[in-house]
Amino acid sequence: MAENISPDYLVIGAGAMGMAFVDTLIADTKATVAMVDRYARPGGHWTIAYPFVTLHQPSSVYGVNSRHLGEDKIDKVGLNKGMLELATGDEVCAYFSKVMHQTFLPSGQVTYYPKHEYMGEGKFRSIITDKSFQVGQHTRIVDATYMKVMVPAMRPPPYEVSRDVNLITPNDLTTISRPYGGYTVVGAGKTGVDAVLWLIANGIDPKDISWIMPRDQWFWQRGIFQLEQIAAEFAKTGEAINNATSTEDLFLRFESYNQVLRLDKNVWPTMFSEVTLEKGTYKPKPDSLYIDCTADGLAKLEPVPIFNGKHITLQSVRFCQQVLSAAVIAHVEATYDNDDVKNALCGVVPHPDETTDYINVSLQTYRNRLRWLAEPKMASWLMKCRLDVFALPSLSGESVGVKELEARELGICQSICDGLDKFATNFVEAKA
Repeated sequence: MAENISPDYLVIGAGAMGMAFVDTLIADTKATVAMVDRYARPGGHWTIAYPFVTLHQPSSVYGVNSRHLGEDKIDKVGLNKGMLELATGDEVCAYFSKVMHQTFLPSGQVTYYPKHEYMGEGKFRSIITDKSFQVGQHTRIVDATYMKVMVPAMRPPPYEVSRDVNLITPNDLTTISRPYGGYTVVGAGKTGVDAVLWLIANGIDPKDISWIMPRDQWFWQRGIFQLEQIAAEFAKTGEAINNATSTEDLFLRFESYNQVLRLDKNVWPTMFSEVTLEKGTYKPKPDSLYIDCTADGLAKLEPVPIFNGKHITLQSVRFCQQVLSAAVIAHVEATYDNDDVKNALCGVVPHPDETTDYINVSLQTYRNRLRWLAEPKMASWLMKCRLDVFALPSLSGESVGVKELEARELGICQSICDGLDKFATNFVEAKA
């Protein structure tokens, strides 16, 4: 017999998005929340990721809105030298543990159910004891797992592997105890890049590394995400979009502004994120170690309405900014009453795959931004949101008023939307 409980919200998943959603919800309301998670500690995929993983954006704009991550230091050594610190996986896990045990639970608004799995229809059970719980009919159910974040250690490789092949996940790289004849990294996403860099940093000669990367991809140049650079880079983005004559021309302009990079100037990237393995062959060195880096990270999924009656499905509402997206959704939930209004403010931004996806995901991102800035309550909240890289304080490298900055940002956002609309229209006409 299931135990009946009646929280205002049941949040499925205590990963980054679930944590960011709950943090803003309990800050903005007096709602009670039950958090259900299959893992033993909060943090989602961070608790399983490889030991040398780090953030790929500054710590200062990651996590939950109520608690700072890191010390806003500039890294003195390493590949990130001269830029804002990037938290390690261990730091992120410790951070989310503090959020849970020093903010959520002491608030009296949150009940945490680790090592529990959601069974559907408002019911969940303990993986350890099999005890089950059932929420009431008025509980809103929040799915913080829809984005299906995946790292290699969470599943077997999606391809057939011969018995005599030495195949590991990146998690096992730190435990290897002998040299190998060669090293083959499978997958061209961030995990693949991290694996290659780790091998080189640990003394492996680059000529002994093979990298199976079916498609080249564009990389963001991390310097453009330094907070003091945001305003200037934002304006350059608008200039590139409005002057470009094609998608290829647009990315060449981004490249000329040093906003995006590619590994090989002679190869045109077709991937903007993630990796898909395709047919191909190569002859490996004897006694090669294979490192599987092919997990989807963030799958490209069909968007669904975020607000749908008693159900809330967390998805990105800003391009590649999942924690900000979850916080925005929570603030919208706490501030507005009508699902149609809420969904209008939270247009879903799907995860990109092809280079051309940049057009649509950016267009929806900036459309959302325009809607937010047009709502006084949203605009006021965003100005104080530490997760928002576009928050006005970070754009204010000069002594001008908030109203002037807001008007300037609105102008650039509208200009970018107009330019992206031009591209989107051309795509539709070309397909017709």
